Amino acid sequence: MLLFAMGFLLVILQPSASQFPRACANTQSLLRKECCPPWDGDGSPCGELSRRGFCQNILLSQAPLGPQFPFSGVDDREDWPSIFYNRTCKCEGNFMGFNCGECKFGFSGPNCTERRLRTRRNIFQLTTSEKDKFLAYLNLAKSTPSQEYVIATGTYTQMNNGSNPMFRNINVYDLFVWMHYYASRDTLLGGSNVWRDIDFAHEAPGFLPWHRVFLLMWEREIQKITGDENFTIPYWDWRDAEDCEVCTDEYMGGRHPTNPNLLSPASFFSSWQVICTRSEEYNSQQALCNATSEGPILRNPGNNDKSRTPRLPSSAEVEFCLSLTQYESGSMDKMANYSFRNTLEGFADPRTAISNISQSGLHNALHIYMNGSMSQVQGSANDPIFVLHHAFVDRNGEFFKPSRELGYDYEYLQEPALDSFHEFLIPYLEQARQIWAWLVGAAVIGGIVTAVLTGLILTCQKKRRGTSSEIQPLLTESEDYNNISYQSNF
Repeated sequence: MLLFAMGFLLVILQPSASQFPRACANTQSLLRKECCPPWDGDGSPCGELSRRGFCQNILLSQAPLGPQFPFSGVDDREDWPSIFYNRTCKCEGNFMGFNCGECKFGFSGPNCTERRLRTRRNIFQLTTSEKDKFLAYLNLAKSTPSQEYVIATGTYTQMNNGSNPMFRNINVYDLFVWMHYYASRDTLLGGSNVWRDIDFAHEAPGFLPWHRVFLLMWEREIQKITGDENFTIPYWDWRDAEDCEVCTDEYMGGRHPTNPNLLSPASFFSSWQVICTRSEEYNSQQALCNATSEGPILRNPGNNDKSRTPRLPSSAEVEFCLSLTQYESGSMDKMANYSFRNTLEGFADPRTAISNISQSGLHNALHIYMNGSMSQVQGSANDPIFVLHHAFVDRNGEFFKPSRELGYDYEYLQEPALDSFHEFLIPYLEQARQIWAWLVGAAVIGGIVTAVLTGLILTCQKKRRGTSSEIQPLLTESEDYNNISYQSNF
């Protein structure tokens, strides 16, 4: 289970493993309020027989709620996941997951003891084959049903407190679109009443760590379906960009030739269907998004409200944000001043760090600039540019825990001298490995030739020393030659 709890889970280093595990989306688990599925490796709940973990009561924060949410007991996301399950797997060591069947981020191997570090790279520095593979992986995720997770199509109350499960299958890509929607959706209060001023993944301290775990989970699910354990999400460095550089058919889809709000038919992204974009419809029906297709991706970059977002963020604005020393401050929401999180999220001026919700800076600016599916919070992950954008927002490298400890790094953060020297040597070392036998043979022959020549030179020198040395002229300048007197060795 992820949701808003991901931020807190990441801080205490116990991230769980996604939305609703299929193994727990049934009447028995809901009525018992327990999600402790067996691990396939030994058949015991949470892999207890293999000491991977055990089933225990969930631990909830005892901190009081802030004044921003004046309700209690009306939203399934409160004290997540206690409404659905109050006993879950507690994983030990380097294990994680809803059944402790996976390795924590940064570890691999059968016992999760091997350190692993992957590198996220600038999408424009990928080779053509690497870029094409990334796009193919996204398309595969869009068409591959998730084997381990399902989504809820009703609230716990609508499920009759668990006796009437309401879940649905979903593909791997849309699983994460739905999760982003679910964390940021409005609170249903019954009847026609909703509470819109709420978001469990934005406008608060958990914004950055929540999305960090979100991307890590997304990467992992794509690694599973492709079998590519080295896959990482690339990023788009949008600083100082004058337009949407990735909005081409070669990358994330160009503009439709006759309808500027659609993607070019030459891009396979143009055939993608979005989900979870009709928030007012769900509110009026007091229903959850059920992942029904709702039309094509919408995008019209640059044709946004210029009074709110006049341009894409600059390098200077990013550098100013990085200079802020307080991660969070004051009210710890979108009104916070001098807050690194609030400035990076985009609710504070990126030149002063003073809250200004009439403008959209940094992270928010990119969403608004895209002027389409990306510009609506709940459904923004429908546009695949979302992952490139948030990978760039994440690349600060430090949110409570360094990214390297979570098993990934950004190319630009690595030691440049060491990396460049290593990259310089790699092709030569590979060539040397392939012809090492010839190199050894050449060295031996060269040694023999050198020895023979050395012997001949020494022999000649001995013979020359055996002749009368006084007949050899001194090495002098030619004009002084006639004035030199010779001196005999006798």
